Amino acid sequence: MSRAFVKEDSEDPGEPVKRQPSGRPNYVTPFGLESLKARAAELTLLRAGLVAGQRPDEPRSLGLRQAELDLEYYGDQIKRAILVDNRGLAAEDVRFGATVAVREPDGTAREYQLVGEDEADAAAGKLNWGSPLAGALLGAGPGALITLPRKTGALRLEIISVRYPKA
Repeated sequence: MSRAFVKEDSEDPGEPVKRQPSGRPNYVTPFGLESLKARAAELTLLRAGLVAGQRPDEPRSLGLRQAELDLEYYGDQIKRAILVDNRGLAAEDVRFGATVAVREPDGTAREYQLVGEDEADAAAGKLNWGSPLAGALLGAGPGALITLPRKTGALRLEIISVRYPKA
């Protein structure tokens, strides 16, 4: 086997990873915007600690370079943020920030909230507004049947309810 395609362990810890925004508008909920600001503040403190612990003649550590790249990403996301505050909205259709209860064909009920890309957490039921499921839900209301294409076959969901956070 050619050694050109084998990654070997070495002293080099690698390069930091630069996060890239999706290229879509950066819609954020009020909670999402606060989370971005909190993460930027944490990274600022982390960076300051890493800089303080490093000798001036040393090359910047991987941790410091990663903190700087992450701080740049979160700073840019805050600058690009478009706050969408739908708290208290009385609409019945699904919009950004809505929590949507759906019923699967087997009767299982699930809830999803449509949020910004940095706030998304599938395990917590928080869907990126640009995801296929969120796209299928947007604009629909209670009683609507939506179809989500999947490799294993289309999934039909019934929207049970739509609600927005209290103001």
